[in-house]
Amino acid sequence: MEERPKKLLILYATQTGNALDVAERVGREAERRGCPVHLLSIDQYDASCLAQEGTVIFVVSTTGQGDTPDPMKGFWKYILQRNLSGQWLEGLHYAVFGLGDSGYQKFNFVAKKLDRRLLDLGATPIIQRGLGDDQHPSGYEAALDPWMISLWNMLNNINPKYFPNGPEFLIPYENFMAEPKVRIWYHDIKQVDSQFSTNSDLNHIALQIERARRVSPVKFSLDKNRPDCILKLVKNEPLTKSGSKDKEVHHFEFEFVSSAIEYEVGDVLEVLPSQNPAAIDSFILRCNLDPESFITVHPSEMENQLLDACIPIKLKTFVELTMDVASASPRRYFFEVMSMFATAEHEKERLQYFVSPEGRDDLYQYNQRERRTVLEVLEDFPSVQMPLEWLVQLVPPLKTRAFSISSSPSAHPNQVHLTVNVVSWTTPFKRSRAGLCSNWLAKLDPEQRVYVPVWFQKGSLPPPPPSLPLILIGPGTGCAPFRGFVEERAIQSLTGSTAPVMFFFGCRNEDNDFLYREFWISHSQNGGVLSEAKGGGFYVAFSRDQSQKVYVQHKIQEHSQRVWNLLREGAAVYVAGSSTKMPADVLLAFEEIISKESGLPQESAVRWLRALEKAGRYHVEAWS
Repeated sequence: MEERPKKLLILYATQTGNALDVAERVGREAERRGCPVHLLSIDQYDASCLAQEGTVIFVVSTTGQGDTPDPMKGFWKYILQRNLSGQWLEGLHYAVFGLGDSGYQKFNFVAKKLDRRLLDLGATPIIQRGLGDDQHPSGYEAALDPWMISLWNMLNNINPKYFPNGPEFLIPYENFMAEPKVRIWYHDIKQVDSQFSTNSDLNHIALQIERARRVSPVKFSLDKNRPDCILKLVKNEPLTKSGSKDKEVHHFEFEFVSSAIEYEVGDVLEVLPSQNPAAIDSFILRCNLDPESFITVHPSEMENQLLDACIPIKLKTFVELTMDVASASPRRYFFEVMSMFATAEHEKERLQYFVSPEGRDDLYQYNQRERRTVLEVLEDFPSVQMPLEWLVQLVPPLKTRAFSISSSPSAHPNQVHLTVNVVSWTTPFKRSRAGLCSNWLAKLDPEQRVYVPVWFQKGSLPPPPPSLPLILIGPGTGCAPFRGFVEERAIQSLTGSTAPVMFFFGCRNEDNDFLYREFWISHSQNGGVLSEAKGGGFYVAFSRDQSQKVYVQHKIQEHSQRVWNLLREGAAVYVAGSSTKMPADVLLAFEEIISKESGLPQESAVRWLRALEKAGRYHVEAWS
């Protein structure tokens, strides 16, 4: 009797958790069809073993401007080796599903290049790659559902032993209820008290964050469990006109309270926001939890003798620091598990409909489009009482929010500055929503001795040497890193010669949201680093101050010859701001300028810009 094939290997590469969510769903759907799976993060897989696999499913996300997720970088470096032959993966069947956002120029770039590379190495695609799009009215699942149906059918054709009862056979949800991946242990409070730190308040904050994140089932990188430092807020100043309906932007200044962390212009600050205490209390009450109990969280398969290694943490503190209960929307699997614990029949039916193929679009409208929070969803289904183990596993993690640093450490040796857009919007059903971190920051009062846990990270805008001419494009809060660039260049100019800097800024109205007006103007006059006298310039596009909209790309084209001259002198281009259309429009403006000023055809101008990018002289940092 022939053996069944070994477990179906699913490798995922995720930056924010979406690819993991998809990979787990693909795994569950395979197991419901009788196919055992082995699910693994790609950084836990030895890429040299790939040629020995029969079948591999890849689920990969694209981050930023076509960047590879951090866990995939080692794997990608290995399979790019030139000594790998075109027959290396001849026996491998594979499928690729990508997660991306068509609002970005390099949509699903990582999935596309992985697919091409596997083909180059001789592997055989099971089906055409699937490309999930966050911009689709039904989200990435609009592409995922039909892709999975094709995957099961084609996989069955390749090897029917994967599905003993055929790809149409499904184990009912009720019979397929998995066990949670974690278990919760409760601890006697008297035994815990003696273990608490008696260090300073700031040390205690950092320690609590580290403990909570270490025991959370979400795997943060080891160096991100404990904050790099705790900053003290010393200034919170609105930059936009008071009462402006269109935009609210704040300038923040933080001071190091212990030893300063070294950073460079172009770096990024990640901030861990605090959640609304009333929302935390409501969640704990709704879930019938004891906020004062002390818990430890363990993987279900962990050996009992290893349990003592974890230090207990108060349940309320754990929820506050690791579980996003009133900002992020739950994932689809949350609704699947809820349906198992619904005791009211009409609630169970609605939840089962939501997770069915027929209910996919309605779930997307109810959940993601309306940005319903975990707390709101639980309140909509009052008969559901989910055990804490499932909540800890399925409630979205409380994530840090990343902001471009808007100061130079040379200009502000003991400080870090941020420029933050206070996010708020109205859903399709006219419900008001607000960004968790930006709104929390905006309400902070420096007089109240506020301390904020942060991590420093390298951004995608490398700090330029003083001899490098710069063309900077930063509409809206995209100007943030360039405030640091200009501060740095101004200090460098005091002790030596510096290359010219052109800066193109854009906003809606001169009166409402001309961010850092006095700062830019002061550096563009009297021989400042942005002055035309120094070969640079400062140019502003006010998009709504006239009948015809004017954007940064129009201003760049207005100064076509000066831009071209700087490019010929070896200038680097830096673009920062919204990911929607701006980066693509700016790139097109440069193509047209190069073509016009050099007399080259458009295709040659495109190649010229690609060479600029490869040489590390065209950088983009964009966010949605």
